[in-house]
Amino acid sequence: MKKKLRRFCGDGLLVWIGSIGLLGSGCIHAPLNAPKDAITSAPGYYFGQRVPESVNANDTLFLVAFSGGGTRAAAMAYGVLEELHRTPVPGSVPERKVSDDINVISAVSGGSVTAAAYALYQDKLFDSFEKEFLKRDVQGKLVAKSLVPWNWPRLASPWFGRSDLAARYYDEILFHGATFSDLNQGRRPFVLLNATEVATGLQFWFTQDIFDNFCSDISSYPISRAVAASSAVPVVLSPITLKSYAGECGYIPPEWLRVDAATGQGLALLQRGRELAELRDRTNRPYFHFVDGGVADNLGLRPLLEGLAYFAVQPASRQGLELESLRRVVLISVNARSSPINNWDRSESPPGMLTLAVAAPSITMDRYSKDTVAMMGMLVQAMKKRLQASNKGSLQFFPITLSFDNLPDPEERRYFLNVPTSFFLSNEAVDRLREVGGRLLRDSPQFQALLRDYANPGSGPPVLPEHPLEPD
Repeated sequence: MKKKLRRFCGDGLLVWIGSIGLLGSGCIHAPLNAPKDAITSAPGYYFGQRVPESVNANDTLFLVAFSGGGTRAAAMAYGVLEELHRTPVPGSVPERKVSDDINVISAVSGGSVTAAAYALYQDKLFDSFEKEFLKRDVQGKLVAKSLVPWNWPRLASPWFGRSDLAARYYDEILFHGATFSDLNQGRRPFVLLNATEVATGLQFWFTQDIFDNFCSDISSYPISRAVAASSAVPVVLSPITLKSYAGECGYIPPEWLRVDAATGQGLALLQRGRELAELRDRTNRPYFHFVDGGVADNLGLRPLLEGLAYFAVQPASRQGLELESLRRVVLISVNARSSPINNWDRSESPPGMLTLAVAAPSITMDRYSKDTVAMMGMLVQAMKKRLQASNKGSLQFFPITLSFDNLPDPEERRYFLNVPTSFFLSNEAVDRLREVGGRLLRDSPQFQALLRDYANPGSGPPVLPEHPLEPD
């Protein structure tokens, strides 16, 4: 009798919890972004307000892109940052590290975790990131959180998904309530966290420049939610939602976003203006839903290309950036792509949806990355020619592409290409990824050429491969 009663009470308790969860789930909302009442000249998380001063001080526009790829990408990116932090700028007085010259980091998915944490904590990150994130079973913890009864009401709500749960966890272990207003303090890299809008395929990054289009204030928006959007692998994780307040703040797009075909300023700017116009269409798009940035660009290079295009052809967009003061443009692209051995072509049945969702970004990564690096090189060459023609200076371009494909040892190369895309790796794998990221940077001919140019400005162009798209 007692056993039956205990079983009844236990079953009844579960039914009661489930009933309460279902009744309450309709009231649970993930936090949304805040409105912005008016567009003003007040400081905000704008590219033009943060980047020019640091560029003008060091004569270098230093751009870094971290690819997606879960903890594999996060650890490799971290290893590159460690090497940049260990390397002094030759001849600098007082001495500064190469990492101090980084102006912009554009990142996707796993790389966005490292980028956001570095922009927030700067050098303090090197004391804690390994323990707080890289060597933590993030994936297992998220699965466990989705299985505990007190999270069921949240997950049963149509306004709260698995990525919202992930954002809470990222905030708990790493970001501790930090918002974009915290990124807008002091001298730190400007970070572009990339996501993809599911309805339009728009490549979206979390900055006030973009939020102005739909009259929203990014300053109070949690960094953890932007990172969760950037790493929300479709099917595996749910989208992150933003609300539109377009039309309520008096926003007028800047001239360089309203170019037309007659200006001859280039299709990249024209297309971007059209894409951002979608964000201002509140009638048809009162909400936006974002998934992994790798769906649109798994290397995070496109935002850097567009930023460079704005500077090259639209002087009004520079907002204080003096091109004449530039000696060099540096681009470090950290490509943590994987290419695991599979037997897809040996079977009549195709791979499943989940397998394809994880693999899709890697399938398209190289095609877009090569085109983007080539286009950036062309833009820098155009800028260089204009400066030389006006006798206002010269410019060098240092494209540094880091990939497992650069590794000469086929066995080592195969090891890294087979590291899974996951948010949990063994301690050994994390250590090897950190080490190889730093080693690939040290061994890069372009990076060595950059160090020589720091020591002796104008000492000559970097040693480039025959085809500028190939790895070092």
